[in-house]
Amino acid sequence: MKTIFLALASLFSIALFSQNTISGKIINEKGKPIVGANIYIEGTYDGATSSETGDFSFETATKGNQFLIGSFLIYDTYKQEIDVTNFKDQTIKLRDNVNALDAVVITAGTLESGDKARVSVLKPLDIVTTAGSVGNIVAALQTLPGTQTVGEDGRLFVRGGEANETQTFVDGIRVAQPYGATTNNLPTRGRFSPFLFSGIAFSTGGYSAEYGEALSSVLLLNTQDEPDQNKTEIALMTVGLGVGNTQKWKKSSLSVNTYYMNLAPYQAIIPQNVDWNSPYQSLSGETVYRYHFASGIFKLYAAFDSSRFDLNQENINFEEKIRTDLNNNNFYLNASYNGAFGTGWRVTSGISYGYNNNKVKYNSNDVDSNENAAQLKLKLRKHFSNYFNLSFGADYFITKFNENFDDNIALKVSNGYDSNIAAFYTEGDILFSKYLALKVGLRLSNNSLLNETNLAPRASMAYKVSKNSQFSFAYGDFTQTPVVDYIKYSKYHQFESEKAQHYILNYQFTKPGQTFRVEAYYKDYSNLVQYDTKDIQYNSFFSNNGSGYAKGLDLFWRDSNLYKNLEYWISYSYIDSERDYKNFPTMATPNFIADHSLSVVTKYFVEDWKSQVSLTNSFSTGRPYNNPNEVKFMNGKTKSYNSLSFSWAYLLTTQKILYFSVSNVLGTQNVFGYDYARVPDASGVYQRQAVVPTADRFFFVGFFWTISDNKNDNQLKNL
Repeated sequence: MKTIFLALASLFSIALFSQNTISGKIINEKGKPIVGANIYIEGTYDGATSSETGDFSFETATKGNQFLIGSFLIYDTYKQEIDVTNFKDQTIKLRDNVNALDAVVITAGTLESGDKARVSVLKPLDIVTTAGSVGNIVAALQTLPGTQTVGEDGRLFVRGGEANETQTFVDGIRVAQPYGATTNNLPTRGRFSPFLFSGIAFSTGGYSAEYGEALSSVLLLNTQDEPDQNKTEIALMTVGLGVGNTQKWKKSSLSVNTYYMNLAPYQAIIPQNVDWNSPYQSLSGETVYRYHFASGIFKLYAAFDSSRFDLNQENINFEEKIRTDLNNNNFYLNASYNGAFGTGWRVTSGISYGYNNNKVKYNSNDVDSNENAAQLKLKLRKHFSNYFNLSFGADYFITKFNENFDDNIALKVSNGYDSNIAAFYTEGDILFSKYLALKVGLRLSNNSLLNETNLAPRASMAYKVSKNSQFSFAYGDFTQTPVVDYIKYSKYHQFESEKAQHYILNYQFTKPGQTFRVEAYYKDYSNLVQYDTKDIQYNSFFSNNGSGYAKGLDLFWRDSNLYKNLEYWISYSYIDSERDYKNFPTMATPNFIADHSLSVVTKYFVEDWKSQVSLTNSFSTGRPYNNPNEVKFMNGKTKSYNSLSFSWAYLLTTQKILYFSVSNVLGTQNVFGYDYARVPDASGVYQRQAVVPTADRFFFVGFFWTISDNKNDNQLKNL
């Protein structure tokens, strides 16, 4: 018995003395101790928790090489193979989890909205509840810094760039004709209703290598992935009526809306500054079909728009008014798939087709133009780790344009072009820590019409300096085919791509209910198109010798903490920009640029009145114009622009809304510029006429009714 006892004691002693001690200290990347971290040997119960000084120590009976695990909530898990015999007084450093909510996000040049945006300066509701926008996405975006209010045009002008320098994408696929058809000095609207979109990314420069053929900006519209419920929406308005319906099934859903607009009844009551023969009227519609696969989503988006108007416009060069009769038919279709496959792979693919036909009669002259545009896109993205993602892909643009001119007497002319652009791009996202991120990319494109190949590098980075603030920097080279007004004469002339370089420095501060952004930028233009005639025509001498620059400062402040139910934002932009392009005799500031712009938007929900009241005030200094009575080119300046707009949404019941808005409440007599006579009068003076808004004010009244399963949903988000 004594022998057995001695044997057991010996075995226990050997086991006790064969225990190995694991010890050390656990710290973060700044060298500070981490309290309460878990440290253990993988596959065992051997471990400990770090003390207030970050120290830990425990014993293990394991031998040889084992995996040591260290983990804590906001840090990446540490895993390292160690020799348990020799791991003593070692230091373990945990890296910040780059997926944490407060991780750095590259923000230079980008303004986002939507539930998926990490940092949002606008919410989806804001896009359409801004007074003065009247449901126009573009008008709401014009209250953001970096944009110019060009009231006689209506499109997006961004940081010294013309409207054609901004491209629009729906679910990542380009839209060739994003605006409605119009004529000289008559503003247009965006074709898209906000009804079907859940998020918007508006990049004012330095955007991803994924997007090409844009010198200044890209507008990314993302359709809803999943509607919340079955519903029908009815709209009765002073300018027309609309109806929409959404049906939701287990794996799929379908949303459809259509609108009929006719301004004749409205313009019969409200005086206009335009002599209409037949006021604007249109029939339009959109639909989105969605199908959810196990690892991805397929979307089919389609939109059509058929519109017409007939008016008489005064022209300083003619005694009689010029009659313009326009008929436009537009169709856009895209199909996209976004899904995951394999280990860490994602694929985004899509195809689009757009058709646009304009039939315009200028007095006795007929102009008939057709554009067919398509895009094919494939993008792959690989998630290698929390610190590195790689994306690469290709797209192919096809455009066929034809224009026929007939003066119905003796002259018949046909012009047009066929363009094919193939592009390849790659981009890497590198997160060094949750404080430092880098994105680098390269886009290679070949244009068959211009017979040229361009290589465009892009890069951006961000550094987080505190919990709520960070700096970002972006650089990029961008190219774009000259606009149709030039390129339709490509059979007579050889053109090159226009080019721009962007440099952007951004500071952003965000915390719940508040956002502050300040952004400085510089843009360098080259290869801009020049011509030597008064107007653009087939026998003009064209060259790509033009150049220009734009530099400025944008400020944005948004706050919802000042007062209950009150939300407001303030945007300010300063820009210094000049160009030597078109038929300019020298470097000068173009007529669409105002040096200073200021927008103040306020929204207040009055609980007792069950109402949302909104005010928007837009101000900009005068824009330049050329006065041929003076020696210096572009020496004139219009008076400052100012417009105060008001809207009121009243909830009659939970699902019934009465909406009223008025633009330019004060009736400010704004002037956008001047048109001058081509030749002087008998006294040697060039006479002029002012370019003014089509009406001093615009009034809108609408009744919106939602019929849904839960009896609570309404169209407030669509107003």
